[in-house]
Amino acid sequence: MFRILFYRPEIPPNTGNTIRLAANTGSQLHLVEPLGFAFEDKHLRRAGLDYHDLAYVRVHPDLDSAWHALLPANVYAFSSHADRCYTDVAYQPGDVLFFGPESAGLPEEIQRLPEITDRLRVPMMPGSRSINLANTTAIALYEAWRQRGFAAGG
Repeated sequence: MFRILFYRPEIPPNTGNTIRLAANTGSQLHLVEPLGFAFEDKHLRRAGLDYHDLAYVRVHPDLDSAWHALLPANVYAFSSHADRCYTDVAYQPGDVLFFGPESAGLPEEIQRLPEITDRLRVPMMPGSRSINLANTTAIALYEAWRQRGFAAGG
């Protein structure tokens, strides 16, 4: 199974959509506080529909707590500024796909932490700034899961 890690997510529907994604792929979703919304937010609940009870979601008070729960593992930090493409990695069960907040992405100092295995990007047209967080997560997660033959518990 793969683990998704959102660092300080800000937009409830992105997290709600990712809850649904996690439930449908057998993945885990880990969130690092502070969150830009309350878990009771109607937009979060609407985007996740009835998948909240089917998904593994864990909220961590800080990044150190998340590392404690997730490591050891390969941690792939996603950034539009990374040189390596997300398809260039041989993903393994337990890998962590790590994404930053919608407004700014992962801070550079976080991307350079020793826990990070590699920095990856999803290609975009020149001049494009970013892809929606939930969409980028789905692109990366489905590539990782595809490489594992869509085995149960993506």
